[in-house]
Amino acid sequence: MGAVFGKKITLTIFGESHGTAIGCVLANLPSGVELDLEKIQNELQRRAPGNSPLATSRKEADEFEIVSGLFQGKTTGSPLCMLIKNSSQRSSDYELLKDLVRPGHADYVAKIKYKQANDYRGGGHFSGRLTAPLVFAGAVAKQILEKQDIIVAARIKSIAKIRDREQDFLNIERKLLEELLQSEFPVLDLVQGEKMQAEILQAKAQLDSVGGVIEGFALNLPVGLGEPFFDSLESSLASMLFSIPAVKGVEFGLGFAISEQLGSVTNDQLQYQGDKIKFLSNNNGGILGGISNSLPLVFRVAIKPTPSIAKEQQSINFAEQTNVALKITGRHDPCIVPRAVVVVEAAAAWVLLDNILLAGEKNDL
Repeated sequence: MGAVFGKKITLTIFGESHGTAIGCVLANLPSGVELDLEKIQNELQRRAPGNSPLATSRKEADEFEIVSGLFQGKTTGSPLCMLIKNSSQRSSDYELLKDLVRPGHADYVAKIKYKQANDYRGGGHFSGRLTAPLVFAGAVAKQILEKQDIIVAARIKSIAKIRDREQDFLNIERKLLEELLQSEFPVLDLVQGEKMQAEILQAKAQLDSVGGVIEGFALNLPVGLGEPFFDSLESSLASMLFSIPAVKGVEFGLGFAISEQLGSVTNDQLQYQGDKIKFLSNNNGGILGGISNSLPLVFRVAIKPTPSIAKEQQSINFAEQTNVALKITGRHDPCIVPRAVVVVEAAAAWVLLDNILLAGEKNDL
């Protein structure tokens, strides 16, 4: 099972949605890094369920316990291991799903790949609950990145067909990202944000769900992160971002829209202003040739509608080899997007830290 990610530093996640606990192991972190545990807990609370009518009613405190790799508040250099106890399982909600396949979920492929030995309760290891350890890892990475004045944040770009206002990719202020990090529903246009929330609640009332797009940013990256072809910064980020459950698309800068423009429009032209080199645009989202160019990193992920809905859907009984009409009960998010914002930030922060440490290693040779 592919549960390890990273090159210089590695992240291993473990656990199941309805198991005893979930957690992660962070290996090869620099030693002597002082961690603010309260900040880490705040990041986990941004993702935690049960805090909003826009989310599942499953209530999890998501309080973490560090069992190794931290001494007197600083990293020791040994693997940092973290546990989060599961406390609000209602596994009985899933008894009827033992042999049924939920449309849009990993149930079918999991039964085949793991010969029906997989934990089907709440999706088991496929569950979005496993993004909590990822948020922990990202929170650690963010604190290390902050020491280099690098900030990572994200906003809700759209819910269904309701879109937030556009942002100039070249001119992104740190204050804006700090405000997004403090917002419970991070958007640039508060009126559009209210419309998005109404759209989520409407889908919930109709026993349905909606998806959306999250746009991420990172400021103050150095020039030179990433390696051409298979280890490009885009490749690394896309690989990690696609590991987040429900992500179905990733794009950088103008993304797919860049294909509709002329090269004279999309090229990020340069000029000397005094003795400094300045870009005139940032259509490529801060990456050229797979390598960071010092401009703001800009990327987006498309999140599909939550597959667990109470509306009747057509499916199968795997054991009896029969067709069934299925209504999914239990506690589920009508829209994953608001809780996924911090997960997207975490994924990006981990990749950026890994690439920065790799670049430092090469520079020391």
